[in-house]
Amino acid sequence: MGKHGKHRPLVRLAAAALAILLSVQSAAASCRLALLLALDISSSVDADEDQLQRQGLAAALAAPAVRDAVLSVPGQRVALAVFEWSGLVQQDVILEWTWLDSPAAIDAAAAAISDSRRSYAEFATGTGRMLEYAQAMFNRAPPCDRQILDVSGDGVHNDGPSPAEVYARGTLAGVTVNGLAIMVDDPAMDHAETGDLFDHYRRDLIRGPGAFVLRADGFADYRDAMERKLLRELSVQIGRASPRRQ
Repeated sequence: MGKHGKHRPLVRLAAAALAILLSVQSAAASCRLALLLALDISSSVDADEDQLQRQGLAAALAAPAVRDAVLSVPGQRVALAVFEWSGLVQQDVILEWTWLDSPAAIDAAAAAISDSRRSYAEFATGTGRMLEYAQAMFNRAPPCDRQILDVSGDGVHNDGPSPAEVYARGTLAGVTVNGLAIMVDDPAMDHAETGDLFDHYRRDLIRGPGAFVLRADGFADYRDAMERKLLRELSVQIGRASPRRQ
């Protein structure tokens, strides 16, 4: 055997070890959930309510129970992205897709949400267009076992294609869409009637296995309601139950 032949077993062993290492790294990098949050910035949401929404989401994300839920499955990461929405062309990314794979990453995501400022303030509520924008966001998301769109808002659809029209085109196929209906009784603002809003979310918005709607009793309750919602989304498994509404 030549001098090069003597080293072939070592080369094969090194190649096998590298393949095992790459396989382990690939498994460690797997994603169990791509979670996309959509925040309503339509004209019915005033400046104070907008801040309650952003600060509430940031606080809910950083809550100890939510942090534990995000990091509860070793080697199975969670990817998060956040965008704001209102009318036909009034959508903007608040947080691009990011891995929530450490306490520091969760803190950074919460800080980015907390420090963000709305891009628009005087536009209608285009729920269907929001769903289309969410599809574009998911198109560039990392591959994950589950995809969930988490929509919060205080108004019913009144601009552009309806959710039914958008869903009929196959938009968000395979994605579970959940809703957080923010109930506000304020005749001075253009808030939806609370019953109409909840029914709209339940009837027209939520979609997919295990889909649900939660209520927030005004924007002051947004933080607690969002924490409950995140905990549920981080723990429910696709296919475990039929859509539930409460």
